Amino acid sequence: MHKKLFIPGPIEVSPEILNAMATPMIGHRMPEYAALHKGVTDKLKRLMFTEERVFLATSSAFGAMEGAVRNLVGKRCANFCNGAFSDKWHNVTLACGKEADAFKVAWGEPITPELVDSALATGKYDAITLIHNETSTGVMSPLPEIAQVLKKYPDVVSIIDTVSSMSALKIPVAELGIDCCVFGVQKAFALPPGLAVFTASERALERAKGVPGRGYYFDFLEFAAADEKDNTPSTPCISLIYALELQLERIFAEGLEQRWQRHAGMAQFMRSWVLEHGFGLLAAEPYRSVTLTCATNDRGANLAQLKKSLAERGYAFDDGYGKLKGKTFRVAHMGDMKLDDLKGITAEMAEILKDL
Repeated sequence: MHKKLFIPGPIEVSPEILNAMATPMIGHRMPEYAALHKGVTDKLKRLMFTEERVFLATSSAFGAMEGAVRNLVGKRCANFCNGAFSDKWHNVTLACGKEADAFKVAWGEPITPELVDSALATGKYDAITLIHNETSTGVMSPLPEIAQVLKKYPDVVSIIDTVSSMSALKIPVAELGIDCCVFGVQKAFALPPGLAVFTASERALERAKGVPGRGYYFDFLEFAAADEKDNTPSTPCISLIYALELQLERIFAEGLEQRWQRHAGMAQFMRSWVLEHGFGLLAAEPYRSVTLTCATNDRGANLAQLKKSLAERGYAFDDGYGKLKGKTFRVAHMGDMKLDDLKGITAEMAEILKDL
């Protein structure tokens, strides 16, 4: 039995997207691929409000995140950490042999502009990593305000993870001045995993030129050279790129404003349901994610049993991540989901909770 996915990723993939992946194969050095590649990257630039280079990488988002660290950290990196995945990014930075410091706040708290400012004011850092929407906690840090702070530090290259937020709300990459924006496609884009997207500003590419040990697979300069031919340095996951082409067409057919409103509406519904049923919300207003809700188990429900019972009814449900397991649960509301999908799972949850 297929369980309908309400976990924070991968999320449910529509039949139309899966069908697009069955498109007959082409060679990645054929002109047909170059046309496909250019069409997709042009649409991504439109979605991200940028004219900077957009690259496609056959990888999870963490591959591109590691690549960004290897390419863009010259002196020392400030890793801003407020959950499991931003903590992990600090570990990745160190594993790449880079000098780095972790600026940690409690899980459930946002990264604030003030924290970023105080760290960068030391002059120690030439790069930062930041996760916009921390999936482990459902916290969305205030990216526009942080971006304003970053403009005070022109020698600091920004590496921003928008893995679980890109396309669900407006993220104008150029206006914000993001040097490297990274995301995967298995969350708000509602595709199967395996494809990462990242941008590189001219400042980022200039930085990469002076950084040794960039590796090959994620060498930004190799990506830039291949981009001149509307291609990738190594063989891309062509089937997923066909799926991304269709999904971008569907996104623009829906309309960006309508898409953003749909995500905001689903988030508001889920937050209200959580509070009405005796749970709490881990993140404070206005730092709550629009793509997933992380609820605190204020009513002391048996979340493991809730997860098991939902699975028996055909739903995949998450009962907390890492040290929050059993203390929180997370419900995704992103991608192609609609309000009726949330009403479906919450009706089942309410029924099960009567006996828990």
